[in-house]
Amino acid sequence: MATPPKLGISARLNAYIANTRVGKRFKLAERNTTFTTELRAGTATFLTMAYILAVNASILTDSGGTCSVSDCTPLCSDPTVAVANCTGAGLRVNPPNDSCKFPPVNPGYSACLERTRKDLIVATTASSLIGCLIMGTFSNLPLALAPGMGTNAYFAYTVVGYHGSGNVPYSSALAAIFIEGLIFLFISAVGLRARLAKLVPKPVRISSSAGIGLFLAFIGLQSNQGIGLIGYSPSTLVTLGACPRSSRAALAPVMTAPDGTVTLLPGGAVSGEIMCLGDRMISPTFWLGMVGFFIIAYCLVKNIKGAMIYGIVFVTVVSWFRNTLVTAFPDTVSGNSAYRYFKKIVDVHVIGSTAGALSFSGMGKANFWEALFTFLYVDILDTTGTLYSMARFAGFTDDNGDFEGQYFAFMSDASSIVVGSLLGTSPVCTYIESSTGIREGGRTGLTALTVAGYFFMALFFTPLLASIPAWAVGPPLILIGVLMMRCVVEIEWDNMKQAIPAFMTMLLMPLTYSIAYGLIGGIGTYIVLEMWDWGKDLLGSLGIRRCLKSDSLISETANGTNNGAHEDVKKHEVV
Repeated sequence: MATPPKLGISARLNAYIANTRVGKRFKLAERNTTFTTELRAGTATFLTMAYILAVNASILTDSGGTCSVSDCTPLCSDPTVAVANCTGAGLRVNPPNDSCKFPPVNPGYSACLERTRKDLIVATTASSLIGCLIMGTFSNLPLALAPGMGTNAYFAYTVVGYHGSGNVPYSSALAAIFIEGLIFLFISAVGLRARLAKLVPKPVRISSSAGIGLFLAFIGLQSNQGIGLIGYSPSTLVTLGACPRSSRAALAPVMTAPDGTVTLLPGGAVSGEIMCLGDRMISPTFWLGMVGFFIIAYCLVKNIKGAMIYGIVFVTVVSWFRNTLVTAFPDTVSGNSAYRYFKKIVDVHVIGSTAGALSFSGMGKANFWEALFTFLYVDILDTTGTLYSMARFAGFTDDNGDFEGQYFAFMSDASSIVVGSLLGTSPVCTYIESSTGIREGGRTGLTALTVAGYFFMALFFTPLLASIPAWAVGPPLILIGVLMMRCVVEIEWDNMKQAIPAFMTMLLMPLTYSIAYGLIGGIGTYIVLEMWDWGKDLLGSLGIRRCLKSDSLISETANGTNNGAHEDVKKHEVV
């Protein structure tokens, strides 16, 4: 009698786990999956979304966080002279003002930004960890969560503004997200999420994802948070850039007094080094970023898991070598400080400024509520849409579009938004990269818990994550834009009532540097184009059109009768 073949270690482990309380709790057998499959799916999901740790922190740091003018240090009127020695003739100590936050950035403010970036890396990691734990434990779905791309850009560049130049302070913006999260939690609890999502015009709903993708790609093409391919032009606004730092210049709005004195315009700010004076397309960091771009692009073409992370890792590791043209640690005060922190490799960084930084003092301002409802709208659309699409992709939905664990999935991401705001980050949402894990066979919450385990390990490597340069972050931003453009095929381009609002939504987001303006433009265009039809329908419902039609028919009949009688008279006259 032949003996049955011995099972391998993984097969025996899978068989054992399937019969334990863990296996039964997560329904491994019911969903036709195994423990090792879930681990592999979670690993694939993490690899495709790990870029968010560096990218989100970099984008949110551009808002300035809790840094303010008080963090700037006084400087001597001669930058080459230390403040302690600024006592000679013609020398004076300049107290800091609002201009210290903008290029050339004050050393004290730069140090505060670096601390904020470290805080935000930990906040991003911790909020993603908590979100994945909640989703995996309560909804038992293979969905991972992290601060969303798009909403973080809206938070940093539109609401708070670059280095706090927007209309809402960082602390008030966090309060807006906190309140929005509570509202989102409430409408999720009572089942209003799907209904609210359907109220938004279809073309705007579809095209908003593509518009956000274009916005992110535009950010990734600039020098501040990307590869630097696009630069400023005084005649055409934008032009080809990619010049080395030594060939860039900052711009400022100034006015010239009658005596020839040049001063900064009131409320004006000095830009970053956005204008190329020459040497276009020879920036070493640009070309290194392009290598990362093509690494990611090739991996996406070949459907290789972890495409984003491979490109980021390659560019970052090359940039970590000092005394090169592409080093992330130049021989400057800030560069040396960053290199000393980098050499720690392992460090448990404690959030110092962003956690609990909420302030409700700005609730009386219109800008506060504009930001709140924009965050709410984007969360309703993107998160709800992602949840449904991932459930369909995994084969969980029924004929009505509902799926098992739906209620707790809605509650999970809504509660994660509240947690993220308390830690200091933008809204947390379900990630479309979860499809990678589903494609690997993930079918239960163990996939999400595996992703949470990887985020936990990332908490101990903050020095490495904080040393990822902008030209390593730019390529994934551009290619995320490519992935987010998929939805345009769903737009009815032959129907102008659908095509025009969709196009305006996509166009205005990157060109106004605002997701909110894109949404307002798209919805406003849709309303104007539909007003005539809505007016006719309203008149019809009130019976006015029916009465008008009846009066018109009566008038035509009367005219026809009169004309007939007139013709008879003419005939008699002729006879």
